[in-house]
Amino acid sequence: MTYSEINIALESCELFSGLGDSDIEKIAGICRMETYHPGECLFRQGELGQCLYVIAEGNVFLERTLDLGPRKGKALIGILGKGRALGCWSTLLDEPHPLMASATCKQPTRVIVMNGADLRDMMLKNVTLGLKIFQKLCYILRDRIQGVFGAMEKI
Repeated sequence: MTYSEINIALESCELFSGLGDSDIEKIAGICRMETYHPGECLFRQGELGQCLYVIAEGNVFLERTLDLGPRKGKALIGILGKGRALGCWSTLLDEPHPLMASATCKQPTRVIVMNGADLRDMMLKNVTLGLKIFQKLCYILRDRIQGVFGAMEKI
């Protein structure tokens, strides 16, 4: 994927949509592209993650392993596709925190990867940008929490 393709993917991403071209270009500068095969994990529940991901192509299942005494298993939180963002949000707060779910590719998938600390630095240097990203993040997290509640109801 070329630099301009990364820009286009970031522009259509739920976390960065609506940002100006110059902000998108700066964010693209801290990104790289990775390709995953079906069954491969972007990250696993319990790991201390450092990255944020934007799905450029493919689908990722966001799942949480549960241990409720006699009931154990996996709960599907959501199926994320093109333009969706995921990863270790706590890096934006500069706090290590274990990932609360696993992300597994169900088909060939390409993702844009960025180090959360690098994005945090950019957001601190440009408070307006930081506020816009945190506002979008609040909506994303609200939707993920709703997904978790929906998954819990099926247990």
